Amino acid sequence: MAMAIDQESIPHDLTVVLSSTQRDFLICRNGERVRISSIKGKIVGLYFSGLWCGLCRQFTPKLVEAYEDLYPKGDFEIVFISSDKDNESFNEYFGKMPWLAVPFSDADARKNLKQLFKVRAIPHFVILDGTGKVLSNEGVKFIKHFGSEAYPFTSERVNYLREEEEKAKENQSLRSILVHESRDFLISNEENKISVSELEGKTVGLYFAMASHKGCKNFTLKLADVYKKLKQKNFEIALISLDEKYEDFKQGFETMPWLGLPFKDKNCERLVRYFEHKLLPQLVVISPDGKTLQQNAVKLVEEYGDQAFPFTQEKLVTLANLKKEKLEAQTLESILVTADRDFVISNVGLKVPVSKLVGNNIVLYFAAQWSLPSREFLPKLITTYEEIKKKDENFEVIFISSDQDESSFNNLFSSMPWLALPFDDERKTFLSRRFNIVGIPVAIAISTSGCTVNTQVRQLLETHGAGAYPFTEEHIKNLQQRLDKTTMGWPKKGKDEIHNEHELALIHQQVYLCSGCKEIGYGWSFFCKRCDYGLHPKCAPKQEDMN
Repeated sequence: MAMAIDQESIPHDLTVVLSSTQRDFLICRNGERVRISSIKGKIVGLYFSGLWCGLCRQFTPKLVEAYEDLYPKGDFEIVFISSDKDNESFNEYFGKMPWLAVPFSDADARKNLKQLFKVRAIPHFVILDGTGKVLSNEGVKFIKHFGSEAYPFTSERVNYLREEEEKAKENQSLRSILVHESRDFLISNEENKISVSELEGKTVGLYFAMASHKGCKNFTLKLADVYKKLKQKNFEIALISLDEKYEDFKQGFETMPWLGLPFKDKNCERLVRYFEHKLLPQLVVISPDGKTLQQNAVKLVEEYGDQAFPFTQEKLVTLANLKKEKLEAQTLESILVTADRDFVISNVGLKVPVSKLVGNNIVLYFAAQWSLPSREFLPKLITTYEEIKKKDENFEVIFISSDQDESSFNNLFSSMPWLALPFDDERKTFLSRRFNIVGIPVAIAISTSGCTVNTQVRQLLETHGAGAYPFTEEHIKNLQQRLDKTTMGWPKKGKDEIHNEHELALIHQQVYLCSGCKEIGYGWSFFCKRCDYGLHPKCAPKQEDMN
């Protein structure tokens, strides 16, 4: 594998590149001076970093841990080259580092080092061998992924570690995942030790989470409900906590009925790398034979709950087929009626039975008072609702709120001329999962038969207004064809009186903000990329004026 190395053929004399005409020393955090010549012949890491950089502050503790492991070897050193803006920031940041530094006062030396090693972004960690030759400029990646195990940072060592990881995955077992160094147990939230061997033969979920993360908090509640139903089916969960503070770990773990790795266990970081963790929350499912079944089963649990067990491919195919059958057999009552609720409400509190809406074209509108896009889109939706309603009395909108309190819900709903689910209605959770609602506002069209017609109604209304109704695929295709024919006669370029310094080009965009009417637009626009200035076709000057 190719290593990304700058100036790989040039050995650097550290006594030259790290010094200046007035200085032949580096400094410790206590102010003590160390001759540069004392580190010659060692493997040296040049650490370009700064207190103002959040990524640097996250990486520095990992580098400190690796340094403390490697320093006793006697042939490894790190030199900090600061990107801080002032001496106070330098002192605060360097005070947390156990290695050496180029003095902050030597700005020319710091600048020259950044240029010499082509530092374009921080944190940046360049590793030099004993001769001063660059081993790698990917030190940040190596430390994050392998920690001190990457020493001595040669391509051979890194390739060996990667090969070992691949072998470990091929021969994966529950013990190879959860047993690390001298620890062969998990803990309960009561701090009891449970041997990893007690989990062997079970389906195990590795739950990567942070107590302070909102998404983790919400998913933990759902997962706890699923866990209670599956515990008797040889299912167990092990928390892999990514919390930085013990108080957060303890508080979060107390709410969890399953097991976990101890706080700040070294295996947590290894498992983050091993399972290529990227998003929170993450639920890796391990089969009874120790192999990985699912890299992240969060969506499966959210959509299917305990029915997703045992998370095998065969089970997922069965669930997908059942989902398809349900969608094909979907009716308005099947998605809006539960054992406890069979009505929606008007904004004056009247209950409207769902049965009275059967046979209507319905739009389910997911929004919230706290959502700025929801508030911005609402006037457009009200206008188009009233236009469509004049043409078709059998059209209705149902508001499904994501508001956090009832007063916010009432405040927003009072301005709407349509219906809604009551505040904090349990059907909202089901509908959000059913239609995979991630961000809001979202508008979903349901046909007179109760089938889902279109999940992009918001975008269609922004582009075509009330003309998008009834939102069917065939109708939208015809609309687009007519619009494309219309644009054939439009000028491809032109100027606007307000924005006359550059030409506006006719382009097709997924979404944009019209600089004229200040409304969101989709599709064709007259746009200036240099100034991020765009106009709806209806807001652009007349064609003859542009020409």
